[in-house]
Amino acid sequence: MKRNKILSKLTSISRVFVFIWFMVSCSADNRIIDAPILFNEERKELTLQYLSERYGLEQTEPTINPKMIVLHWTVIPTFEESFETFNSASLPNRPDIKAASALNVSAQFMVDRDGTIYRLLPETTMARHVIGLNHCAIGIENIGGTEDFPLTEAQVGSNIWLVNYLSKKYKIAYLIGHYEYTLFEGHELWLEKDDGYRTAKDDPGADFMKKVRDGTLKNDFKPSTRIQQVEIE
Repeated sequence: MKRNKILSKLTSISRVFVFIWFMVSCSADNRIIDAPILFNEERKELTLQYLSERYGLEQTEPTINPKMIVLHWTVIPTFEESFETFNSASLPNRPDIKAASALNVSAQFMVDRDGTIYRLLPETTMARHVIGLNHCAIGIENIGGTEDFPLTEAQVGSNIWLVNYLSKKYKIAYLIGHYEYTLFEGHELWLEKDDGYRTAKDDPGADFMKKVRDGTLKNDFKPSTRIQQVEIE
């Protein structure tokens, strides 16, 4: 009788742990809201063309092997306006980068100022968000980034959570801010063929990056040699 009571108690405990595991698994999925931007045949063809012309990669599907996460800010105050900016397949009103490709800019994720995480594209579909590295980089855009609409602590927390979440799913080796992308010139991951195609970036800011890096130290991300030199100096 005593043995049966013990077994019954252990079974109950096991059920509790299974329930907790189930809730944690569901909460991870529920933390991300799917809000897909348009990915029609035009966008697919423009993405494949970008991979071919910018990187020399001939692919039948516009997929990536994620090895890097790049954080950005939109400098647009609302999710709705930012979504609308990314939703079109072709690039409007960006003469600084349109010569390189007609493919519109985008990112796999967008984080609102209240911390809400939206997934705009499948994580392994290429988005145009960082010169030279789109073929291996998941992009996280953060709404805001201006004096009137600065990035928030809620966004810091959500970026930390999302980076950790993605690092469990993929072999992510690098976490960088958009302003650091040129430090990868000469790196094996850098595939941009045009030496003159660069844009100056300062997003999402060094302070934001430090907070997110501090919250994701357990992933032991690798810095490139040039990033190490800059940090030492």
